[in-house]
Amino acid sequence: MQVPSFSLKDQLSEIGVDLSSAILKVVESGHYIGGLEVDKFEKSFAKIIGVSHAIGCNSGTDALILALRALNIGHGDEVLTPSFSFFATAEAISNVGAKPIFIDVDIENYLLDLNLIKEAITPATKAILPVHLFGYPVNMDEILALAKENNLRVIEDCAQAVGSIWRGKPVGSIGDIGCFSFFPTKNLGAIGDGGAVVTNDSQLAARIRELAVHGMPTRYFHTDLGYNSRLDAIQAAVLNVKLAFLPKWINKRQKIAKRYQVLLKDIPSLEVPSDSLGDNNVHSWNQFVIRLKSSSQNKQISKENLKFDLKKIYDQLPNSSFRDYVKESLLALGINTIIYYPIPIHLQPAYAKLNYKYPCLKNTEILCSQVLSLPIFPELTEKEQDYIVNHIRDLIQSYL
Repeated sequence: MQVPSFSLKDQLSEIGVDLSSAILKVVESGHYIGGLEVDKFEKSFAKIIGVSHAIGCNSGTDALILALRALNIGHGDEVLTPSFSFFATAEAISNVGAKPIFIDVDIENYLLDLNLIKEAITPATKAILPVHLFGYPVNMDEILALAKENNLRVIEDCAQAVGSIWRGKPVGSIGDIGCFSFFPTKNLGAIGDGGAVVTNDSQLAARIRELAVHGMPTRYFHTDLGYNSRLDAIQAAVLNVKLAFLPKWINKRQKIAKRYQVLLKDIPSLEVPSDSLGDNNVHSWNQFVIRLKSSSQNKQISKENLKFDLKKIYDQLPNSSFRDYVKESLLALGINTIIYYPIPIHLQPAYAKLNYKYPCLKNTEILCSQVLSLPIFPELTEKEQDYIVNHIRDLIQSYL
């Protein structure tokens, strides 16, 4: 059996006709930049997120840069954010001239450790940039309290969290600005790059719109050095079709995640992600990320009752971690998994060159050596899920 880490095949069989029709309509209209589809999407997305303004842009990365620029964050400023995230989170901060100050994460939920934020605040700190990683919403009550106490702005990185909710409010609607990605693997994915910035602040919205079109509030009148960062009409048309299906897809992801939790909970050296969020909170499960915690490297491999050569795989990875062994063994069985993320941002060569001094980021570094994302997408079948779980169980039992 072959199980992809992510698949759009079944989704296309469900909505492919609608997508083709929507795309052809845009092609025939001749309006490829802006226009009715973009306007429709921005209004619909703003309504879903519960904000007054949504501005489409080229990508989630651009959304972060536009948000930072709109808040006048730049050279000499510091922004508190996790190192356990996709590189773009910190990259956007650096690209506006500011400095990311990396905060360690809670090892249980992979999110910013809220207890460490206050001690990291300095006179140069201008904002907190929490990441709703894998769809798990950050405790925004505490983030907002810290921000208010210290006169800081809050930018939510919601790239992986469309559909997540904190205390009854969709993520992205809680801080000053929310930033979304519509990369194809996201819960709401385009057929290419795309992003959006959302806010309830009319002045910030106007500023973001200007920056996204060359700093141009009116045609050929430029008040600032901006960008060419627009959501094109074809991507907007695709997203308009998909918006109607988003609640159903998230519901399916939640059921798959719950089933994983039940099936995996008693396997030694494996920790399933938590969703103990309480009432009025929603995890949207863009990823299902387990922790493989064994550090043993020299176990004898038992091949009894297994249908593939574990020893061969093990010998090819003599210096690897337990996590890498499981990943490669699953791949030999046709099960594709992904590591989010193998190297924390603060240890990437791009940041080593900057000679920053980092605080202790122990949990971040531990997670990067242990996490493994299992296949999760709305169309994943119970048969495929059982195949994944049964082989994980066999692998771990033979290893320990």
